[in-house]
Amino acid sequence: MRMFIIYTLAQNTYTMKDHYNTLVIGGGTGGIMVASQLLAKGLEKDIAIIEPAKYHYYQPAWTLVGADTYEYEDTQRTMSSVMPEGADWLQQKVTKIKADDNKVVLDNEKEVTYDYLIVSPGLKHDFSLVPGLQEVMDDPDSGVGSVYTDPEKVKKNIKRFEGGVALFTQPTTPIKCGGAPQKIMYLAESAFKKQGVRDKAKVVFATNGGVIFGIKPVKETLMKVVNRKNINLKFGHNLVEIDPKEKIAWYELGDNKGEHNDLDVETIEKDGRVGIKYDFLHTAPPSVAPEFVKESGLTNEAGWMDVDQYSLQHKKYKNIFGIGDVAALPTAKTGAAIRKQVPVVIDNLEKLKKGNEHFDKKYNGYSSCPLVTDYGKMVLAEFDYEGNFTPDPKLKWMLIGDSSKEHWRLWMLKKYGLPYLYWNKMMKGKDV
Repeated sequence: MRMFIIYTLAQNTYTMKDHYNTLVIGGGTGGIMVASQLLAKGLEKDIAIIEPAKYHYYQPAWTLVGADTYEYEDTQRTMSSVMPEGADWLQQKVTKIKADDNKVVLDNEKEVTYDYLIVSPGLKHDFSLVPGLQEVMDDPDSGVGSVYTDPEKVKKNIKRFEGGVALFTQPTTPIKCGGAPQKIMYLAESAFKKQGVRDKAKVVFATNGGVIFGIKPVKETLMKVVNRKNINLKFGHNLVEIDPKEKIAWYELGDNKGEHNDLDVETIEKDGRVGIKYDFLHTAPPSVAPEFVKESGLTNEAGWMDVDQYSLQHKKYKNIFGIGDVAALPTAKTGAAIRKQVPVVIDNLEKLKKGNEHFDKKYNGYSSCPLVTDYGKMVLAEFDYEGNFTPDPKLKWMLIGDSSKEHWRLWMLKKYGLPYLYWNKMMKGKDV
């Protein structure tokens, strides 16, 4: 006998059953998109989305919020407003996935079974991986912030900056949109000019990588930007600790020295580490898969969901698919990647339900990174698993030309076009 639980949230009443044909974990970009498309295409009627949050955010605009050219409020909508009609919303946290039993356990101790499971909970920030980082992130006057977590604080830090070392860095773990630490750096450098403090500032970008960007034509453009803005590049720098009292970022040096323009910035050497004193610091927080995913038996050795990189089907559990940031895919974790992953999962899930495990549709690793290089300028890095530069032919209508170069039209796409497409197309289950 099936159990039904009645929930009332504000003025919305819905039922939570103990079984769904398709269960989606996560109400972010991937979860909402896949559920919306399944419903819009008439491929599923018995579906639920598990998501505890009250709000859904368009996070790609948070860099622009930090640069004071976009309103934070415009990135936020209620979760209820983006939930697709026809899907049950289970506003709980997942505590366990019991894949052997086709079962998910919620934080209210209820168990929900499924025939098919789509896992798209995003990733989790783990500040403990860099000692001292949590302390400075929590301190409103530390001069340290991140557009990944609090773009309003970054905006305040930029406006308060009066000179010294402005350090931009990132961890070695996978992060959302690996280009964001650069984007806010380029915009901050321009903001410092507007504020009349650029001649008092040394702008530093320290990263564990060996190049500014891995796609050759994009790298060539960004190196010109770096040189134009007189930015100090430090490659092979692995952030391992923050000293809040002395305001020092400590690094262990790797082998990725890379080509760079190592300008005059004072460093400190101690116990085999290199320290950089900062007055302003921006970083991306270290990121890992959510705990319930890591404990589920669904992950690889690195702790990310172990899916086939082409079909997005779990390598062991054939009725489970992974989408987005949680998936162990050798490509960038971006909304643009999810946009290409969802149709693959939809097609493969439809075939699987019909008993066909021969999947024709494959995800080629497409992702894109809109690299804002200045107020009014942007480069669009688009690439696949092979590292090929793969510009979207749909952009031809904008008469952009070579999107590996800086364009004003790409800036307009970033600030106005992409948010419109996100809320009105992607979230509605429409093909983009």
